[in-house]
Amino acid sequence: MHPLAPLLALAGAVLAISFSSILIRYSQAPSAVIAFYRMALTTLLLLPWAWREAGRVRRLPRRLLGASVLSGILLAGHFLTWIASLRYTSVTASVLLVTSHPLYVMAADAWLLRERVPTRRLLGAMLALTGVAVVTFAGAGAGDLVAGGRALYGNFLAVAGSWFFAGYILIGRRVRQVLPVMPYTTLVYGVAAAVIAVGLALTGTPFGPHPWREMLLFVALAVVPTLGGHTVLNWALEYVPASVVSVSILGEPVGASLLAWLLLGEAPTGVELAGGALTLAGLFVATQAAAREAAPAAAGAGQSERQDPHAGPSPAG
Repeated sequence: MHPLAPLLALAGAVLAISFSSILIRYSQAPSAVIAFYRMALTTLLLLPWAWREAGRVRRLPRRLLGASVLSGILLAGHFLTWIASLRYTSVTASVLLVTSHPLYVMAADAWLLRERVPTRRLLGAMLALTGVAVVTFAGAGAGDLVAGGRALYGNFLAVAGSWFFAGYILIGRRVRQVLPVMPYTTLVYGVAAAVIAVGLALTGTPFGPHPWREMLLFVALAVVPTLGGHTVLNWALEYVPASVVSVSILGEPVGASLLAWLLLGEAPTGVELAGGALTLAGLFVATQAAAREAAPAAAGAGQSERQDPHAGPSPAG
């Protein structure tokens, strides 16, 4: 394999994930319907590979199986809130806010492990949270409050999506120690699809029929950002240091904003650019500090620098 192949694949994966918000914006279907088809179609596409290791799922201890189900419920909450946010706020604000989930993962780690947070990581987190606050509140603008606070509501939905995704990561990090990525991801995506389906049935939201254009968009969401993005990132982690992957993932908000500008005519505002710069800079400082702190422990355990994407910064789109 050419040494540049993993890096090119990594760049392609980030670009693929950046298309997620654009494809959602193109769709006219209800947000929950988009979330259902994305999860259901991805599950069906993964089943042929995951089926080979289905026995490992059946042998999971009841506690870890329950944790996997909870992970799927949280993932359903993530997609329901984040996809809905794109109906109310800009692509730039939505993707920036939902990508802030590493902050909440680090906060949960510090609380659960009762560890002292190093100064550099704390400063990075505070910088990123400042950027999140700027995008959430100042980015909505005074005019939005007069118009009923639509953008502010959408921003809060995106933040809620980041909280759900942080919980999904925290659980996945534990289960992935005993279950390979393919059966775990298929199980979690399947649970998410089932949870969303129950919600659609209870609210009387029809599953279809949908025009071919909508169905093609649903397939594109399953293939491009989910399989072509998330799955390729999992593959790249076998060949690229986790610190490189962590930095590359921060390109998702940048890529989504550029695509929204080019394809939707939606240019980011000055406030969104300023808040986004603060958020991405803070996330970069905090995640790289965390990676350096974890490196000695990994080396001592005889592990490589590879990192499961569920254990650190992961694309949320």
